[in-house]
Amino acid sequence: MQRRQGRVNAGLLLLLYQISQVGLQNIPSVTLGVLVLNIFFFLNPVRPLPEVCISVSEGFYRKNWQRLLLSPVHHADDWHLYYNMVSMLWKGMMLERKLKSVWFAYVITVFSVLVGVVYMVLEFTLTKILDDPSYEMNCAVGFSGVLFALKVLNNHYNPGRVSSVLGVRIPSKYACWVELVAIHLIAPGTSFAGHLAGILVGLMYTMGPLKKIMKACAG
Repeated sequence: MQRRQGRVNAGLLLLLYQISQVGLQNIPSVTLGVLVLNIFFFLNPVRPLPEVCISVSEGFYRKNWQRLLLSPVHHADDWHLYYNMVSMLWKGMMLERKLKSVWFAYVITVFSVLVGVVYMVLEFTLTKILDDPSYEMNCAVGFSGVLFALKVLNNHYNPGRVSSVLGVRIPSKYACWVELVAIHLIAPGTSFAGHLAGILVGLMYTMGPLKKIMKACAG
């Protein structure tokens, strides 16, 4: 975490500016809480990134399950934080008003854990299929997996819209898949499996049994 010291965190400053432009009074409580939590852990990380990121090796084999909770709220740098939290700001404002705050908080919590679990399943599967143990070592941090899941929900609750991805207008229901590929091509260092895990969790909620299971557990 030494790289954050001794320089201006431009991404963090820009994020705070974006929040101020929207106005704290206009941001629903859970969405604001998620923003504050991620900013707090960026400024006060629990541990260095290699000790909070999630991987098959650390999460499954070594049973470091706390990483499922820690990895989403830690970010590699200020720009990683900025892009994720600006996305959270807009998605959260739309979805929290749709789902209501208590259920939205429940969704965020479940998604944060479940995305990490699905991520490990994907990496474990790649290890076995490709016979390449390096996939078990891939360690991911950041809220982007949860954001991809929320994008699926947002598109589900707001059908018929058109999104712009790299200047190309496409139906929103396909936007998450196009963004998944586009982000990987533009920034190959990002976690393709982590983003894909988010999409799969979102589909499990909108098209699969996850929503019913969550309601049963809540009830």
